[in-house]
Order: sequence, then C-alpha cells, then structure tokens
Amino acid sequence: MTEQKYNEIDIVKIEKTKINDVDFNNIDFGRKFTDHMFYCDFVDGAWQQPKIVPYQPMTIEPSARVFHYGQAVFEGMKAYKDSNGNAFLFRPEDNHKRINISAARLAIPEFPKEYFMKGLTTLMQMDKDWIKPGAGNSLYIRPFVFAFEPAISAAPAQAYRFMIICSPAKAYYTGKVRVLFAEKYSRSADGGVGFAKAAGNYAAQFYPTSLAQKKGYQQIIWTDANTHEYLEEAGTMNIFFRINDTLITAPTSDRILDGITRKSIIQLAQDTNIAVEVRRISVVEIKEAARNGSLKEIFGTGTAAVISPISAFEHAEEVFEIPDASDSYATLFKKTLMDIQQNAAEDKHGWRYEIK
Repeated sequence: MTEQKYNEIDIVKIEKTKINDVDFNNIDFGRKFTDHMFYCDFVDGAWQQPKIVPYQPMTIEPSARVFHYGQAVFEGMKAYKDSNGNAFLFRPEDNHKRINISAARLAIPEFPKEYFMKGLTTLMQMDKDWIKPGAGNSLYIRPFVFAFEPAISAAPAQAYRFMIICSPAKAYYTGKVRVLFAEKYSRSADGGVGFAKAAGNYAAQFYPTSLAQKKGYQQIIWTDANTHEYLEEAGTMNIFFRINDTLITAPTSDRILDGITRKSIIQLAQDTNIAVEVRRISVVEIKEAARNGSLKEIFGTGTAAVISPISAFEHAEEVFEIPDASDSYATLFKKTLMDIQQNAAEDKHGWRYEIK
C-alpha cells in the first residue's frame, strides 16, 4: 500500500465515565462498552486523521456498501491486568497482520501498523480502568473495518472506516460444550473466505447453529464442504482432539481461520513435550477413537472462548459422551495460557505486550 505519514490521534474525552454503572460480576458478553472508541476513515485513496472519541452511535447512509455487499472484516483480541495493576495485550501484532489478510481478501485497503498499534495502545491507556484483574477477567477488543461509501453498484467501495471498540468480559462459555458434527451445511469452501474473519462467515452459520441449539448443542464442528468426512473448526473456535496422549488439530487452509490461540496452544504443547499433529482428521477416526476409549479429550480454542472443553458430540444420530480426563490437556493449557496473559508466568515467546 502507499506509504503514509503517521498523524497523531485527535482525542475527545468523555465528560463522565460510564464505568460506575457496570456490574463487572454480572456481564453478558459483548453488551457493555467502554467510554471511548477509535476510528479512522479511508477516503480519496488514503487513511485520514485517526480519532478517539466517546463511544456513541454513528450516522451512516442506507446506501452504504457494507449493507449491500458485505465488505466488513473484524478481529478479536483481549487486554489483561495483573495483580499490580499493569495491563497487557496478547500477541497484538498477530491481530494486525490477520485483519489485513482478511481485508485483502475482501478488497479492503490494509490498515497501517503504526496507526493500529498507536490507536490500540492509546485507547487502552484511556480506558485502562475497564480492564479488571483476576482470573477470567479481561477486556475484549474488537477492531473492525467496513465499507461506508454511499453507493449500491456491485464493486469495491472507495471509502472505509476502521474502528476499535472494547467490552469488559468474563467467560464466553460457562461449563462444557456439546457439539454436532456437520453433515449437511458448510461453513466455507476451497477458494472462499473461510480463512478470513469476514462478517458474512458468521451470519451464514447462524441458521444451522440454531438448529443444533434446538437439539441441545451449543456449537457445530464443521466438516469439509466437498465430502463432510474431515473435521475442521467450530463456529467460534479452532478444535483440538486428543487421542491417547497425542494432540491433533486440522491444518489451516482456505477454509480454516489461522487462530492466534490455536497457534499458542500448539507452541505450549511443544514446550511441554506433548506430541502434536497438524493434519486432516476424519469423522470416522474420531468416532472409532470414542468407541475404543482412545479419545481422551476434545476442546475448542479462541480469543473469546480461550479454551472450552467439549463433553459430547453427535453425528449421524449417534451421541458420544466424552469422560473427564484426570490429566486434562485443556485444563493444563488454559492455566498456562492465562498465567502468561496475566503476567503470572514467564513469557519466553514474547507474547505479552505491556500497555504503558
């Protein structure tokens, strides 16, 4: 993209904080938002002056292209606070890289790294009190970009808005998760946008997921679109299978999101000499492992979910319950990962990014 000179952020601070109106012990995920938001517009072929303003509604025309052609991508990341009040991000440069990969696939201009990091850290400094310490507490951060040019011709927009909003969070899922293995519907296909965090990916899976929920399942583990024989990822999580003492996860592809938590778990497994295989894994293999007792665990990983154990799955009208593992990898990795994120353990891979 064209080299751009960084402009310092224009800042308008809120007159009165909303933080005292929030019950941080009882928060529904993604429904409360911090005092401020970051935004930067792309017009006339360049990103303009970045701004931080009080969180507020926006005015957007009904003809904005995002409503008609779906040009929108997003990221999910978190900030954490340690017992001394220091705040940290987790692998933020990976989020910046990934949102630009997603954007490129939807013909959206890449957002400059300097704008992203400066906007993110400034916003975190301003709303730092919203990051609460303690196990399970975090500030969920949602960077996103969408086409707001008012035009309904079917072509890439000429104007975009990049934003960052934040929401205090606790656990995304409470307890264990029950899943269906997909047999009919598909999340994505070869050559498509499954690897991107495109807004439409999520909208398309809401209907089949709602059918699964009516049967008592929280999520679907998607299978390959061609044959429905190979397991890939869930709606909000990458998926790991433990057969005996080996951890297995599907390789990333056009269809599978390159999850940052996924990459972190693979590295943590290698650090602890746990065997990891990144390969295709079939429905037949997992069902057979469940029958013969070698399937010890299934768990999902993601920024919002962190690590969510899966207690049962259904496929072809067969239900398989997964007994609790006494030496659970999910429990081990969740504790290790959260200790690193909250500055309670050594960070030998340099994943923590302190907000100063």
